[in-house]
Amino acid sequence: MSNEERKGTRRGGFGPRGQGPLALTLEKPKDFKGTLKRLIKYLKPHSIWIIIVLALTVTATVFNILAPKILGKAITRVFQGVMAKMLRIPNAHIDFGYVGKILMTLTVMYVLSALFNYLQQYIMVGVTQKTVRRMRKEVMEKLTKVPLKFYDSRSHGDILSRVTNDIDNISNTLQQSLIQVVSAVITIVGVIIMMLTISPLLTLVTIATLPLSIFSTIFIAKRSQKYFKQQQASLGKLNGHVEEMYGGHVIVKSYNFEEKSIGKFEVLNEELYQSSWKAQFMSGIIMPIMNFIGNLGYIIVAVVGGVFVTKRMIEIGDIQAFIQYSRQFTQPIVQVASIFNLLQSTIASAERVFEVLDEKEEIPDAENAVELLHTDGNVKFEHVYFSYVPDKKLIEDLNVDVKSGQTIAIVGPTGAGKTTLVNLLMRFYEIQGGRITIDGIDIREIKRHNLRRLFGMVLQDTWLFNGTIKENIAYGKDNASFEEIVKAAKAAHAHHFIMALPDGYESVINEEATNISQGEKQLITIARAFLTDPDILILDEATSNVDTLTEIYIQRAMHNIMKGRTNFVIAHRLSTIRNADTILVMNEGQIIEKGTHDELMKKGGFYAELYKSQFLGAMVDV
Repeated sequence: MSNEERKGTRRGGFGPRGQGPLALTLEKPKDFKGTLKRLIKYLKPHSIWIIIVLALTVTATVFNILAPKILGKAITRVFQGVMAKMLRIPNAHIDFGYVGKILMTLTVMYVLSALFNYLQQYIMVGVTQKTVRRMRKEVMEKLTKVPLKFYDSRSHGDILSRVTNDIDNISNTLQQSLIQVVSAVITIVGVIIMMLTISPLLTLVTIATLPLSIFSTIFIAKRSQKYFKQQQASLGKLNGHVEEMYGGHVIVKSYNFEEKSIGKFEVLNEELYQSSWKAQFMSGIIMPIMNFIGNLGYIIVAVVGGVFVTKRMIEIGDIQAFIQYSRQFTQPIVQVASIFNLLQSTIASAERVFEVLDEKEEIPDAENAVELLHTDGNVKFEHVYFSYVPDKKLIEDLNVDVKSGQTIAIVGPTGAGKTTLVNLLMRFYEIQGGRITIDGIDIREIKRHNLRRLFGMVLQDTWLFNGTIKENIAYGKDNASFEEIVKAAKAAHAHHFIMALPDGYESVINEEATNISQGEKQLITIARAFLTDPDILILDEATSNVDTLTEIYIQRAMHNIMKGRTNFVIAHRLSTIRNADTILVMNEGQIIEKGTHDELMKKGGFYAELYKSQFLGAMVDV
C-alpha cells in the first residue's frame, strides 16, 4: 500500500476534497469498535466537560427546534388580527403585546442558543487539543523508545504521516463531529416530534421525500468516487513530475530535456484537467439536486397546507413553522451519514497511531544497571549471535577482542555485517546470543543512554538540522564554548570554509542542508564528533564525501584524535585503513581474516583480492 493510501484520506464524495454528503472513505478501520473504545478512553479525563458540552448542545438545539413553532404563534395572531380588520369585526386589532412577548421570547432563545453554541465550541476545542496534545506526547515519547528496526522497516514519510496527518484527522473529528452528531440526532428527533404535533399527514408527506434524497446522494456518490480517485492519482503524478524536474533542473538543461519535460507535463496536466472537472462537476450537482427535492417537498407542503388552512384544519402560523421544519429535516440526516464516513476515516487514523503506541520498545535498562563516567575502551565480542530475520542467520559465534587504544578496521563486501557490528555495539539492536563487554562489563548492564555517550560516531550519511553551523557542531555536547567549537572545526579542517561563509559560524543551514556541499556537511559532522571527545570512536566511511587532499588532512587530524582511545573504522576504500592495528575482514557475518595490512597482503586471501580489485582494477580490465 502506498503512503498516499495509508494516510486514510477522505477523498471522494463531494466538495473540493471530497468532504460533502455521504463522502466515501478509501480506508476502512480493521477493528472499529476496539479502536473507538480506546479512543474514548483518551476523553475520559475530560468527562465532566464533555457532559457539559453535550448539555449545552442539546439545549441550544432544542431552542432552535422550538423557535419556529413559537414564531408560528405570533404569525397566527397577526394573521387573525388582519383578517378581523378585513371582516370589520368590532374592536378588531392586532395584539402587538402578545406578538412582542413572542418576539422577546424568541430573541432570548436565539441569544441563549448562540451563547451555548459558543461555549460548547470553546470547551470542546480545549478538550480536543488537550487530548491530541497528550496523544502527540505519547507518540513522540514512544518514538524515542522503539528500537532502530522500527525505523528501518518503515518509510519516514509513513511515520511522519502518523504523527501529523493522522493525529490532525483525529483532532478535527473530535472537535466537530461529536457536537454535530448530537445536534443532528436531537434535530431529527425534535423536528419529527414537532411536525407530528402540527400535522401527522404533512409529516408523512415530508418523510416520503427522504428516500429520494438518499437515493440521489448515493447514486451520485458512487459515480463521483472514481473521478476523485483519478484526480488524486493524476495530481500525484503531476506533483512527482514537477518535483523531479525542478530537483534535477541542472541535468534537464544539460541534456536539453526541456521540451520533453514540458511535453510530459502537458500530458499529465491534461489528465488532471479531465478528471478534475468531472469530479468537481459531480460534486457540484448534489446540492442543486437536494434543493430541487427539497423544493418539491416545499411545494407539496405549501399546497396541502394551504388546503388545510382553508378548511380550518390547521393554523397559518403552523404552516410557516412546518415549512421551516421540513427544510431542517433532510440536512441533519445527510450530515449524520457524512459524519459516519468521516468517523470511519478517523478510526482508521487512530488505528495507525495506536499501532505506533503498541510497538515493542527497547529492552529497558536493568534495575541494577551501572553508569560509567569513563572507560579504558577494552571491547570484547564473545560468541555473539544475531539475525534480523529468525530463519536467516547473519552473525554467528563472533569473537573479537579489542584492547584499549587500538584502531580496528572492519572491511568486507556489502551485506557482510560491518555496520551491524556497530549497531550491536551501540545497542541499536540487541544480540540474541553471547555477550559484548566494555572493560569487562556486559553492555546490557550499562544504562543505555550512558553507553551511547561513551561513543562518538561519524557516519557516511550526514545529518544536519536547520540551525547555525555553531549549533550543529555543538549538537553532541551540552554548554560547549565557542572556543571549543572552533578548535573542533579546525581539527576537522572545517574552519576555513566556515569563515568563508557570509556569517561564519552563525551561518544558517537550511532544512535540506542544500546550501553547503556534501563534503562540507561531512566536515561539520566530523567536527561534531571531535567536540564530544568520546572514549570510543566509530567512523563509518567518514571521508567518503570529501576530496582527496581534504581526506589526507582529515586522516592526519583523525590520527591525532584517535590516539589514546579505541577506534572502530568501517571502510570501503582500503587505502584509509592501512595503518590500523588490526583489520577484520568480514563476509556473511563471519570474520574470515584478521591481521595487519601487511600480514593480510602477504597471506594473499580475501583481503588481498579486495585490495587489488580497488587499485589494480584498471589493469585487470585491460
